[in-house]
Amino acid sequence: MSTERNQKSESGFEIKPIYTEADLENWDSSQALGEAGQPPFTRGIYPNMYLGRTWTMRQYAGFGTAAESNQRYKQLIQNGTTGLSVAFDLPTQMGYDSDHPLAHGEVGRVGVAIDTIEDMRTLFDGIELDKVSTSMTINSPASILLLMYQLVAEEQGIPAKKLNGTIQNDVLKEYIARGTYIFPPAPSLRLTTDIFAYCSKEIPNWNTISISGYHMAEAGATPAQEIAFTLTNGIAYVKAALAAGLAVDDFAPRLSFFFVVRTSFLEEVAKFRAARRVWYKVMSDQFGAKDPKSLSLKFHTQTAGVQLTAQQPELNLVRVAIQAMAAVLGGTQSLHTNSFDEAIGLPTEKAARLALRTQQVLAHETDITKSVDPLGGSYLIESMTDEIEKQILEIMKSVEEIGGAVIGVEQGFQKGAIEESAYRIALEIDAKKRIIVGVNEFVSQTEEPYSPLHVDLALEQEQVARLVEIKAKRDNVAVDKFLAQIEQAARGSENLMYPLREAIRARASVGEICATLRKVWGEFTPSDGL
Repeated sequence: MSTERNQKSESGFEIKPIYTEADLENWDSSQALGEAGQPPFTRGIYPNMYLGRTWTMRQYAGFGTAAESNQRYKQLIQNGTTGLSVAFDLPTQMGYDSDHPLAHGEVGRVGVAIDTIEDMRTLFDGIELDKVSTSMTINSPASILLLMYQLVAEEQGIPAKKLNGTIQNDVLKEYIARGTYIFPPAPSLRLTTDIFAYCSKEIPNWNTISISGYHMAEAGATPAQEIAFTLTNGIAYVKAALAAGLAVDDFAPRLSFFFVVRTSFLEEVAKFRAARRVWYKVMSDQFGAKDPKSLSLKFHTQTAGVQLTAQQPELNLVRVAIQAMAAVLGGTQSLHTNSFDEAIGLPTEKAARLALRTQQVLAHETDITKSVDPLGGSYLIESMTDEIEKQILEIMKSVEEIGGAVIGVEQGFQKGAIEESAYRIALEIDAKKRIIVGVNEFVSQTEEPYSPLHVDLALEQEQVARLVEIKAKRDNVAVDKFLAQIEQAARGSENLMYPLREAIRARASVGEICATLRKVWGEFTPSDGL
């Protein structure tokens, strides 16, 4: 094991052995710190934070068929989950139906297969949608899945105005780090702004986008890069909405963000505090927003999947607990805790329950929720917050200098920077300058076998058979008519959400709708730089 202790933070600045009052010599607490619930929101976006209620405990789940995932959701709710988070399978994320040749072998594997509104009905059968907050991790086809959810709620007798939740709907980060994009950036941004406009009228309590740094961090971004690239994406979405004629305070209150939380505990707490401060400055100074909800950065956090290990998987329980505490001390609004067995396979029911119980222990057995911003004023935390803020602003400036986030995506700027960071991390692990317990140090020679959850391949055949039956029994003349209306709207400038809604109501599938849009817009092809 290397005896050299790395004193650098994940973002690359030096961590001092001890911090004193001298480190805050030029620090203006009224400008940098303030009160919780007040600009610049360093201490949190609500005056009381968790004193009145805890963060939303949102567990990410979905696998196999809608019926199977429905049972897992009911188990999570029974165990105290206050928010559902839907994982969709890869074909759904890419806009393909389960019977498409490219979907073979992937149906229901990393999430639930949703082809038509019938699947969405099954997914939420017996779940009162006005009693839960639902997040859907979906990007390119986000409009379709949101409309399915709205229609299912209305079938339950629940008006859209009573729905609460979030769609990820952040396609820019797909080009940068994740890869589940379909259309080129320009039409993708049009869909995003159509959703903004639609929800402001139809589903006013819905968070229309979850601008995500999580996947960039999982790909190797430093904490400063994660925040900087995420906020520059946020700026691009705001500019697109303004260009579409929307007023900033009409849509900005429903913007939300999604970040990772790593085991680098202190830096993660500081990162969240800095992110709130920077976003406040962006929205007030650059866009002139006035509504406090437009100025305050609200975010969901997920513990770091990339830091889970298949070796000695029980250690992941420790990692997740540390990460979750950092998220809470950093002021998150909702939190997903990973299951300890996710590096091996899909989470088992027991592992998912343990992940939820981790949050419940933090909320009810510790004292970290009894005071707002418990680490505020710490010499170290405040110095780190300032340091990360400087780095975030420098990186954001570099993105703006090349023309903004969209130009950066097209040139591969953000992706290249993240890949450099990932390469550095890999070298440090190989050289044991970065210790991963159980992987490159403190390795166990004998490990007990572990049986993860597996998806039965026969489920794909069942899903395809259901889809074929739906397509045979529905009114296909009506479906074709509505698909033609979608094509016409895509060639024009009207809000696509309304023709999409009618096609979904007629049981048009995700794949059919996306194929119609592909016909008009084409698919995104990465440049050589990507």
